[in-house]
Amino acid sequence: MKIKELNNLSEDDLMAKEKQLKKDLFDMESTRQMGRVEKPANFRNIRRDIARILTILNERRISIKNKETNGKKN
Repeated sequence: MKIKELNNLSEDDLMAKEKQLKKDLFDMESTRQMGRVEKPANFRNIRRDIARILTILNERRISIKNKETNGKKN
């Protein structure tokens, strides 16, 4: 998933997307234990998407925190 697409999503949508991706990753891990993985590269792609989502959420939280602290100083 592209970063531009993720930036357009709300915080609730991002958290729901993260939850779904983690579930997908868990399901894929279960199938890997049984020895039936069709596309092993999907593990990397899902982990990267989760990392992108977490990065965007963290950046938003930091920017909100910075706006609050800058407002208190002035």
